[in-house]
Amino acid sequence: MRILVTGGAGFIGSAVCRHLVEKGVERVVNVDKLTYAGNTASLQSVADRPNYAFRQVDICDDRAILEILRAEHIDKVMHLAAESHVDRSIDGPAAFVETNVVGTFRLLNAVLEYWRGLPKAEQERFRFHHVSTDEVFGDLPFDSGIFTEESAYAPSSPYSASKAASDHFVRAWHETYGLPVVLSNCSNNYGPYHFPEKLIPLVILNALEERPLPIYGTGANVRDWLYVEDHARALEMVVTRGRVGESYNIGGRAERTNLSVVESICDVLDRKRPRGGGRSYRELITFVADRPGHDRRYAIDPSKIERELGWRAQETFETGLARTVDWYLENEWWWGPIRRQRYAGERLGSARKGAA
Repeated sequence: MRILVTGGAGFIGSAVCRHLVEKGVERVVNVDKLTYAGNTASLQSVADRPNYAFRQVDICDDRAILEILRAEHIDKVMHLAAESHVDRSIDGPAAFVETNVVGTFRLLNAVLEYWRGLPKAEQERFRFHHVSTDEVFGDLPFDSGIFTEESAYAPSSPYSASKAASDHFVRAWHETYGLPVVLSNCSNNYGPYHFPEKLIPLVILNALEERPLPIYGTGANVRDWLYVEDHARALEMVVTRGRVGESYNIGGRAERTNLSVVESICDVLDRKRPRGGGRSYRELITFVADRPGHDRRYAIDPSKIERELGWRAQETFETGLARTVDWYLENEWWWGPIRRQRYAGERLGSARKGAA
């Protein structure tokens, strides 16, 4: 296989690239614009491998994408490039429309032109895998319901609306032009190399620095959590074995309230890096005003991918969280420079950015 991964310097994208390269895929080409969340240091372990290449290109540059597809003889595209932080989408939705909607549209055009020029046998092997989120389905009551592949779309934020739009464009390119696509929608990911404005790394690092651990509202909002390396394995299965035109929900079967997630992190840190005086990190928990349009609950049913492709999450939330905390304790070389820099005029760890 010769796979092009868009957004491969991001959190999930870098996990996918590391997984594919280390598994020995013939060629993995990472295309990333390198916005604030893209970090080539996340690929340090595979950067010198002969089957890996990095190209700093914006997916909105369809001509450059087309040239890479042709030069590298790509037969699979895994599209992960996206703006993905809900708070940022509320403060500045234009970037989300540009990357997630317009960028996907331009990428689809380049891929379609490339695919049409392939010999028949190569056309049949080709796949375009669009990686999306469970947030496109809106939210659920606290006590009932679960998202399936047939759930209606009901996005609540500018971020989820932009991802929903990109999902629809991908399906339209399949139905209208015959492009062989597969789609997947995942629950909240966590694990190593997660950008420090997101909930779990933010709480870990704020706690280590004795900063407040901000939680929106009462912390009752519920999310399903998926360890990123489990997700990378699932994505490989979808792009190689998924049925054309189908979508697959990928979740960890690990629903937790935001408050319980933060408390679990505190408890792990209490064991691994105790505070002075016998105090618990839970004392740093701070409740802040809720954000607009905050979805109550996400819950995803991964039965289809488990049944059809044989995928199962290998990490429980408890084992995955322990591995994640260990990684952040051991890898300040990666997160330290990010943590110290300023972006968007605001320090990481504020009550507004990255609250639960």
